[in-house]
Amino acid sequence: MDLASIIGLIAALALMIFGMANGDYGVAALPWFIDVASILITFGGTFGSVLAGNTIQSFLGGIKTMSLIFKTSKLDPVGTIRQIIELSNVARKEGLLALEESSNNLEDPFMKKGILLIVDGTDPELVRGILDAELVNTDSRHQKNIEFWKQVGAMGPAWGMIGTLIGLILMLKNLSDPDSIGPSMATALVTTFYGSVLANWLSAPVATKLTSMNEEEIQLKELMIEGLLSIQAGENPRVIEEKLKSFLAPGLREELSEGGE
Repeated sequence: MDLASIIGLIAALALMIFGMANGDYGVAALPWFIDVASILITFGGTFGSVLAGNTIQSFLGGIKTMSLIFKTSKLDPVGTIRQIIELSNVARKEGLLALEESSNNLEDPFMKKGILLIVDGTDPELVRGILDAELVNTDSRHQKNIEFWKQVGAMGPAWGMIGTLIGLILMLKNLSDPDSIGPSMATALVTTFYGSVLANWLSAPVATKLTSMNEEEIQLKELMIEGLLSIQAGENPRVIEEKLKSFLAPGLREELSEGGE
């Protein structure tokens, strides 16, 4: 489990509730922020609009991607570089055909696919073209999920405002009762509050996290492509290592060097 996402969402929610209760009325003020009609307008309107702009399959798929932000990333660029260097040593000593047996131990399907293309004697440009095509399609699929949550973030405040306008209209229609103006105004503003919470507490963090995860995966795949093409070109393992280090942050470069030693 990714503790950062869990702690961040819980902390934000806890501080928000603290702000609601941190007044003269204390915890008794919390029910003021609960309004069924406002919830239905804001959340129902938001997800209804997003559904209208998607297919049912893509809508359900977008909802499911929220669970991804709670999973710990299994991407290991340092381990991947070490694996590529090992493969380059095998290819240098025993030839490219020897990589077919080594590919059986590879867990990453992208790298395994690249190795098998090399073993089959595929032209380097064609290898790059095939792997780049898969890379582009992977990024495209991820961008659709990211865009889903951006749509939720855009629709949330808009539908919150719609709910507020509905509340104001109903309030203005009943100005003959001065005692109801205050409570009616508060209820009208609750929908704007819900819209802001939906956009900033839920959709924005999910979209940001999915974007970060996508960038990390794409970068790792680009690293794999460069490493595999270098193996196919017969480059020295040490040269390959130095080339792939450019994909790493300084701290990870030191970790790679210490592991090599």
